[in-house]
Amino acid sequence: MLRLSAVELLGALGLLFFTAPFVEDLKYGHLVESLLMTLVLVSSVMAVAGRRRTLIMAGLLVVPALLGRWANHLRPDVVPVEVILLSQLVFLLFVAVNLLRFILRAPYVSSEVLCAGIAGYMLLGLLWNVAYQLVAMATPNAFIFSPGTASHAMDGFTATYFSFATLTTIGYGDIIPASKAARMLAVLEAMTGIFYIAVVISRLVALYSSRPEPPAPPERPAPTGPPNAP
Repeated sequence: MLRLSAVELLGALGLLFFTAPFVEDLKYGHLVESLLMTLVLVSSVMAVAGRRRTLIMAGLLVVPALLGRWANHLRPDVVPVEVILLSQLVFLLFVAVNLLRFILRAPYVSSEVLCAGIAGYMLLGLLWNVAYQLVAMATPNAFIFSPGTASHAMDGFTATYFSFATLTTIGYGDIIPASKAARMLAVLEAMTGIFYIAVVISRLVALYSSRPEPPAPPERPAPTGPPNAP
């Protein structure tokens, strides 16, 4: 079972995604993003900490991501950004796999299972966001931006936008993967998004259809009384 409700993780993810495009251009936007990302990472640890071994693994994986992010915020020259992104990538993959395992092993459909399914889908978009940033750093021309695109850097909300446009197979065409690595990541993300929805929905339908029917209330015996007098 999840130690904390998946609702908290889903709320942290929603807060991060819905505020990111509005705060990243502010004076202290980077600080706000770091705080929101910290909330997501901590909520992720507690959401999958159903067993002691899983809690230890999640804690070991999240520490480099948290320390690296805040070290980069305070001293950008201390920790390379690639190291921070790679640690976040590994941790998010670990959390997404454990959430999917929780859904597949759930004995019945509940709000926990539903929220875990939605949170897992959002974590996939965040995971590929990090992967696209790593590819863009390794190959500067890995992505082609259309002339009308406001940002021509694969980072921040631009990476999130492209990730979810690919995950949902919308593909607006304003950002095009050009390198082989970028194209392969885009193909894998689109396939993952399709299969994730298919697996989760089929599992939820199976759980709902196989749940036992509630027992019928016992029939009340017919009232008996003295025989009618002649």
